Amino acid sequence: MKIVVTGATGHIGSYIIKDLGVQFPKSKIVIIDNMMTQRYSSLFNLPKLGNYNFIEGDVNHLDLSKIFSGANIVIHLAAITDAAGSFDRAKELEDNNYRSTVKVANACISTGASLIALSSTSVYGTQNSIVDEDCSEEELQPQSPYASTKLNEEKLISKLCNEKGLKAIHCRFGTIFGVSPGMRFHTAVNKFCWQASMGLPISVWSTAYDQKRPYLDLVDASRAIEFIIKNDLFDGRVYNVLTLNATVRQVVDILKDFVPSLELGFVDNKIMNQLSYEVSCKRFEAKGFEFKGDLKRGIGETIDLLKQCNNVV
Repeated sequence: MKIVVTGATGHIGSYIIKDLGVQFPKSKIVIIDNMMTQRYSSLFNLPKLGNYNFIEGDVNHLDLSKIFSGANIVIHLAAITDAAGSFDRAKELEDNNYRSTVKVANACISTGASLIALSSTSVYGTQNSIVDEDCSEEELQPQSPYASTKLNEEKLISKLCNEKGLKAIHCRFGTIFGVSPGMRFHTAVNKFCWQASMGLPISVWSTAYDQKRPYLDLVDASRAIEFIIKNDLFDGRVYNVLTLNATVRQVVDILKDFVPSLELGFVDNKIMNQLSYEVSCKRFEAKGFEFKGDLKRGIGETIDLLKQCNNVV
């Protein structure tokens, strides 16, 4: 088997590429990244069970048809991913992310590779209490340029599946938490872990303390991708993939178990001014997948890595 992973050194990719080497031993695993964020440590100590080949480059400028030749699976993770920071760079983000998805999808069509494309549960932005993949267009109210672009990418993939024979699946991942070699600290749970470890007040959005949001353990993210590949689940549909829905209060309460001296600081942030909502992942579970991730374990592992840096835990 040949598997190609774009954006392979990021928070999700750096975890997945290690798992792929174990889950699919002796497979050829081609990993692509432009190294803009210089996360070279993501390439350290890759499993010997995998046959890895790293390509440094931007997917928008590479000859993807050549790279994808003979590939069975393409996992497309390459993207600018900072939703909160996307308001000031909307055009750059859309040009980069949408264009790269167009190029990756067309290269999959030309080579016959099956595509796992990542979207985000942030496309909902709804005011309804529970939403699923069958919600109406009115319930899809993305709250950032990042989320808007993800929704446009979903529509593109769906069209190519229907009109060009693309074999693909689009996964709306919840907000990622958990430790990886390429992890960042700009999303809620990881950012809170960093602030707690530094002895800083947790920056809690004042409008969102008791609002629910969907979260995804990296363990479940990797297991979901393995499940999709092994079950050939490329039916052109969109699937919500998340471990749990949780409030900021629940996250903070878990943090206090590890950092009892934790303090809160309430701030305003326009990306979090939407009402509470839960995301259903019953469609994916109906395929036979069981979510096993754990928020407390993920927070604990992250805090454990940082606990010696500031003597606060």
